[in-house]
Amino acid sequence: MKRLVLTVLTVITVLTPGMFTSLYANQDDEKVKWYSVEEAVELAAANPRKILIDIYTDWCGFCKRMEAETFNNPAVARYINRNYYPVKFNSETRDTIYFQGHKFINEGEGRRSAHQFSIALLQGRMSYPSVVYLNEEGELLTSVPGFMTPEKIEPILRFFAEDHYLTQPWEAYQESFTGSFR
Repeated sequence: MKRLVLTVLTVITVLTPGMFTSLYANQDDEKVKWYSVEEAVELAAANPRKILIDIYTDWCGFCKRMEAETFNNPAVARYINRNYYPVKFNSETRDTIYFQGHKFINEGEGRRSAHQFSIALLQGRMSYPSVVYLNEEGELLTSVPGFMTPEKIEPILRFFAEDHYLTQPWEAYQESFTGSFR
C-alpha cells in the first residue's frame, strides 16, 4: 500500500509542474503581443501583415476599460496576434517616432499635448481610445474612435485582416457578419 501511495505521489510531483507550465503558456498566448511602431514596421517589411495601432492616454478611463475588457479578451487577443502587428501608442509620449520617412515628435508644452504621430493617424480628430488600421505597406486604412467591446471590434478586425474592405463596402459586410467573439 505504501508503495502505491509513493508511486502516485511521484507521478503527481513529476506531472504537475508541466501541467501548470502549459496552462500558463496558453494564457500568455491569449494576451496581445504589443510592439513599438518601429518593431511593427520592421516585422511587416519582413513578413507582410496589417498593423493595428491602439492610440490611448494614461488618463483615459475608456482606454483602460478597452484594455481590460477588449484587448485582454482571449479571442480578441488571439485574432489580433495572428493577423496584425499590434502597437500600443500613448498619444502623449515624448518619444520621437520615425515612420514612412517622416519624423514625428510631441512639440506640445502642456501635460496633455498630443503627439504629431497620433495627430497624423487620426487626421486631427483626436479621440481616445482610437484604433488605427494600416495596410501591409503602412498606409492608413481607417481609424475607429471610441470604446469597443469584443463583439463590436470583431467585425472591424475581420473586415480589414481578411481583406473584405477590398471587395465590399463596410455596410454590406456588417449586415451579413456573424461574430464569434464572446
